Amino acid sequence: MYSIIIPTFNGEKRVGKTIEALLSQNTDKAFEIIVVNDGSSDRTLELLEEYNKKDQRVIILDQKNAGPAAARNNGAKHAQGDIILFTDDDCIPEPDWLEHMIRPFEDTEIAGAKGTYLCAQKEDVAKFVQIEYEFKYEKLKRHNTIDTIDTYSAAFRKDIFLELGGYDETFPVACAEDFEFSYRMSGKGHKMVFVPEAKVWHHHPDTLKWYLQKKYKFAYWRWLAIKKNPGKLKNDTHTPNTMKYNALNAPILLLSFFFSLFSDKWTKYFLMSLGVFAFLSKDFYFFILRKKTELKTKAPIYIFGRAVAQFLGILRGFLDIFIFNKYKC
Repeated sequence: MYSIIIPTFNGEKRVGKTIEALLSQNTDKAFEIIVVNDGSSDRTLELLEEYNKKDQRVIILDQKNAGPAAARNNGAKHAQGDIILFTDDDCIPEPDWLEHMIRPFEDTEIAGAKGTYLCAQKEDVAKFVQIEYEFKYEKLKRHNTIDTIDTYSAAFRKDIFLELGGYDETFPVACAEDFEFSYRMSGKGHKMVFVPEAKVWHHHPDTLKWYLQKKYKFAYWRWLAIKKNPGKLKNDTHTPNTMKYNALNAPILLLSFFFSLFSDKWTKYFLMSLGVFAFLSKDFYFFILRKKTELKTKAPIYIFGRAVAQFLGILRGFLDIFIFNKYKC
């Protein structure tokens, strides 16, 4: 028995497609789909009850709104399977997703597995987001084991997941709580692997504003994950260090450009900072060019916007989490 857990909040227009994709998995393995309704105010619960009547594999847990981390933990506690899998209510798993996700667990030393995103959107920003993920996936492929597993396509041994306390419910939103748990699991010596064949379709941000808001949000909450796992400040298998350095270089680039408008003395500092930014971005930019998309002119704007948004998230997160101790650890 395998248990697939989906948290949902006001997911009436989304979660049905996720459930249908899971019910259509090409597998002879027994599995249950536990959908945790996290205090939705729309017709999500009624929709879930309809699926339950049609197929008993769909199990409903209804709780007061407590956030996605609490919802996932609730689902794990009620799971019958020895292997628990997570996906999100805006994801549509491929028909062979379950088979690919559970295969690594044939090795008894494997405690966790992570899959990948697919995207069919036509918007430039959404294409950029997908390429950004694919760039990171190439990094992950170079590692025999990993230390980050995103909830959109995740699997764990249930006993280890529960032993470690599940996702940290300090995180009130769906952002970085999965990384914090992965860091914790890795810190305990448990092995996790990347499974690029396990794919789920997803709707990425399709406007620059939405994308930059997500980058700000993740940079902010990553600090809480790092505060709880300080050893991951320097490096992890998911995020290229060049992206971090560019985020720190962004304010220098902006300030030197601003001052260069009033004094030629600052021009050399602006050009130096611009050169550093270009050097740190080159691998990702060339990766974009190899994809043969029409993003070659817009990509530098997106990359710079990303760096600025991440810097602002880093700054605000550092102040709130480390200086003002807003979230108790």
